[in-house]
Amino acid sequence: MTTGPLGQGIGNAVGMAIAEAHLAARYNRPGHALVDHHTYVIAGDGDLMEGISAEACALAGHLGLGKLIVLYDDNRISLAGSTDLSFTEDVKKRFEAQGWHVERVSDGNDLASVSTAIDTAKAETKRPSLIMVKTVIGDGAPHKEGSFKVHGSPSGREELAAAKAAVGWPTEPMFYIPAEVLNHFRKAVEKGEERQNEWEERLAAYDAEYPDLAREFTRRMEGRLPDGWDVDLPDFPADPVGIATRKASEAVLQAIAVQLPELVGGSADLNPSTYTWLKGCGDFEVAGTRPDDVQGAVGDRWGYTGRNIHYGVREHAMGAISNGMAAHGGMIPYTATFLTFADYMRAPIRLAALSKSRVVFVFTHDSIGVGEDGPTHQPVEQVMNLRAVPNLTVIRPSDANEVREAWQIAVENESGPTALIFSRQKLPILDRNRYASAKGLARGGYILWESKPGTPDLILIGTGSEIQLVLAAGEDLGSEGVHVRVVALPSWEIFDRQPREYRENVLPSAVRARIAVEAGSVLGWETTWVLTVSSSGWTVLARAPCFGSLRAIRHHKRGYHRPGEGTLGSVYARRNGRLAAGGEELPCFHDRREGIPFWMEFEDSGSVVADRAERSKEVRPVDRSLPREAVIVLLIEVVVQVHMDQLTAVAFEVVSDRLSAGVL
Repeated sequence: MTTGPLGQGIGNAVGMAIAEAHLAARYNRPGHALVDHHTYVIAGDGDLMEGISAEACALAGHLGLGKLIVLYDDNRISLAGSTDLSFTEDVKKRFEAQGWHVERVSDGNDLASVSTAIDTAKAETKRPSLIMVKTVIGDGAPHKEGSFKVHGSPSGREELAAAKAAVGWPTEPMFYIPAEVLNHFRKAVEKGEERQNEWEERLAAYDAEYPDLAREFTRRMEGRLPDGWDVDLPDFPADPVGIATRKASEAVLQAIAVQLPELVGGSADLNPSTYTWLKGCGDFEVAGTRPDDVQGAVGDRWGYTGRNIHYGVREHAMGAISNGMAAHGGMIPYTATFLTFADYMRAPIRLAALSKSRVVFVFTHDSIGVGEDGPTHQPVEQVMNLRAVPNLTVIRPSDANEVREAWQIAVENESGPTALIFSRQKLPILDRNRYASAKGLARGGYILWESKPGTPDLILIGTGSEIQLVLAAGEDLGSEGVHVRVVALPSWEIFDRQPREYRENVLPSAVRARIAVEAGSVLGWETTWVLTVSSSGWTVLARAPCFGSLRAIRHHKRGYHRPGEGTLGSVYARRNGRLAAGGEELPCFHDRREGIPFWMEFEDSGSVVADRAERSKEVRPVDRSLPREAVIVLLIEVVVQVHMDQLTAVAFEVVSDRLSAGVL
């Protein structure tokens, strides 16, 4: 492994070493070393400066990954200057403190010394090894040798010619490969073929003695799933109280783990919160080191055969390590943490998507209803951040049965990573005899319910915990004769991959009256041309980000985000004009471009009058006694009027009691 973005390579390498250790422990038998290799890393000063290297290497030392060998290019130069500016720690002592074996080589051009150090490292089987190799950057360049100027910039034709002349190479052609160098590297092809043949002979001998294990090993390394692996996934009966989707995920995980030994993973010190342990599958630890008073172990066994990895509070390394496990093969790794901490994992998630890595990223506590932790743990923009990553499939299930379907899609996704977004709070388990099957999640979005067949007047769209809100609102409107459709949209990415005909059937382009409800940032919803309500407010046909009055959906009744309490809610509340009627706060339109509110009135006809010239701070009464059937008219007229006025940032939060039966 080398680096890529600094630090990621060394994190990936730890994952590869974990995969090797786990597969060797599961499949190797006396006389049959089926899995037996070292993992090598070339790392520089920048890699060791990155915090991820401290996270990943500390875990590697704890786990005693003796087949991990890092060659540290110790040239004391980084891109912007010498490391004297910022990196003067004792690297040897640092790694020794993390449980590593450390060797030094004083001259990187002394190949015999380098080879001896590698042999010594290979002989150390209980600890990972760091070989500190002293080198000179730009070695041989007569004017730039040892300078940071050769770190990230080309040497130039003159410097290259002078370096060639110094070692007796011809200056032309510019890209010159000596014959002896080419012949030396070509020998690697023959050696590779010989070693491949030797390994295939070992596999054949293993297959003759352990045919079942050999078949399982081959299947895993080829990335194939066993037939019928998903037949025993749980089916959840309808329940108006329901369970949290993180808890449903736990039940699904246990069923998958029985069928898929390649499923290996863990959380960033959050098993009791994310419920992502694999019960009865053991702890991935150094055998024979279990303390008598250890707490938090999953149990059953303690050693490299364990499938529960305890990452500690190391989200960044957890992501990179999982990418390394996926790159090694034979594993389907998963990670888990709170959704707000997806930010700590941004780089490895992006690289997983670029590399098309088969990794499952689990994020729980997916909205502002996260309990007592407060605004620092309340995700707002994280789901949209994840959706912005190309080739990352993001799924936010609305109930337990959608969780089952989401896990099935994640496990079967061979072309890239999947992010599963789960709730902390209980969500009703929908009656699938009354509503559409949860298998519709496989299409990314589907018609969950509609008041009657045909083209609707209004489409309500929801994801995750907000599905229950739009469903209640839709049924309320439907009972009054409004032709309404409720669409579940758990995965934008999967929905976008569907044929155009299917997408048009679910979201007819002719129906412009659409409302989407999601507890998070509204940015991105405007691409579907919908009236959007979220924990950040309502957005009407806005092509630019805007924030409305924060009215935390249902959660404000539990004490979260009350305006004026110094939380995120108070920030939004202060940025918007408010109207008062009967002692109750009501929101109004807000023109963000000018930073001033303009009022909105309900006329007897149900139409809307927006007076942008109104600048008075006078509190004006609002008639909230609209007949229920006027709600749909109101919404459509607002959408049309705002669209015609081409407002770029409008916050809209009205018809609260009428639209969603007192929920909003």
